[in-house]
Amino acid sequence: MSAETTVDGSENTGWAGRLRRVGPGVMAAATGVGAGDLVATLVAGSRFGYTLFWAVVLGTVFKLGLGEAVGRWHLGSQRTILAGWRSLGSWATTFFGVYIVIWGFVYGATAMSATGLPLNALFPWLSVRYWGMICGVLGLALVWYGRYRLLERLMTVLVGVMFVAVVGTAVLVGPDLAALGGAVAPRLPDGSLAYVLGLMGGVGGTITMAAYGYWTMAKGWRAPRWIPFMRTDNAVGYITTGIFVVAMLIVGSELLLGQGITDGDQGLLELGGRLAAEYGQWARLPFLVGFLAVTFTSLLGVWNGVSLLFADWWRTWRLPRGESLDSLREHERVALPRSTAYRGYVVWLTVPPMALLFLDKPFQLTIVYGVLGALFMPFLAGTLLFLLNSRRMPAAHRSRWASNTVLTLCLVLFAVLAVHKLFGYFGG
Repeated sequence: MSAETTVDGSENTGWAGRLRRVGPGVMAAATGVGAGDLVATLVAGSRFGYTLFWAVVLGTVFKLGLGEAVGRWHLGSQRTILAGWRSLGSWATTFFGVYIVIWGFVYGATAMSATGLPLNALFPWLSVRYWGMICGVLGLALVWYGRYRLLERLMTVLVGVMFVAVVGTAVLVGPDLAALGGAVAPRLPDGSLAYVLGLMGGVGGTITMAAYGYWTMAKGWRAPRWIPFMRTDNAVGYITTGIFVVAMLIVGSELLLGQGITDGDQGLLELGGRLAAEYGQWARLPFLVGFLAVTFTSLLGVWNGVSLLFADWWRTWRLPRGESLDSLREHERVALPRSTAYRGYVVWLTVPPMALLFLDKPFQLTIVYGVLGALFMPFLAGTLLFLLNSRRMPAAHRSRWASNTVLTLCLVLFAVLAVHKLFGYFGG
């Protein structure tokens, strides 16, 4: 098919036509990268300089491969990821159901708290807790009433704000491009293994990756002919994410090398203070606005994307044994953002977690949340590797050697990360 032929009568399949339709990949990538991920990169830069740049590059490649696999499953098989998991047996849907319920309760409080931090720094007359609640309710209203096109446009604007703030800060501190280029070759300084694993497997890698296929459906991509568009969209999203992460590595290397910084969302506030001390308030305030954009995109993307996942899980779970799942078009009829399950999960993300904003997270709940979270990414990589090479996928769209290599490496990496986290919880 030439670059001038059309897929749907209005758009060509050349690069210009593909780039005009970019959107779901930007949403997925921006949602997956939160404030904690940027701080982890900042801390890595402050301890090891540019040395771990290669790990950021590999991490971007891994997420790009996973995102492409999720999108290709939806478009190639014309079924949702929940339909694929159901075909593996009840264990898969049971695990995911338990995970998404617990994850949503804890993450709701985490997201609201993270969004409240920069707002409290900008407008200290209201506490972090109440700013977070306001953001949670605002997110609920936007995904309750807003259609996909509105959410995509809003998220794209916020990503633009993130880009200007984060990359602008990296330019301000003055990157050493020669040192950055020299860090492409893998090196493991003493004590860096945990940071390497985190940069490769943690940044941008969450349950939101599984939501990507639902955003491609909302965009109107429902058949294999949209796979080229999806691949361009996915690449733009994760390359943009990679640029964010590299920018934070530069900031950590140039501004904080050899200095301590808090390993958590609070670390971005500390960075804002150091920018003010070094360059003045004019550098701090735009960075805090960018910090707010980072946290609110994560909140908004989860409120929408993971709620779509839950609505589909609820539909799948309730189907009688032996009854087959319907096509994507049938899914849209029963699991649209107007469904009771979708709206119920949005409320679950917003209202009950507000109680955790008044208390420390219960220890037992935190343990369960951490264990299930550690197991989800190996679950996603492993099931995609199996589904995309099985008869469930039309032969023309099954994985080739490149995709299988990336998915296998992802499975190994996330399995190692899972063991590392589980040992941290139970082995001290």
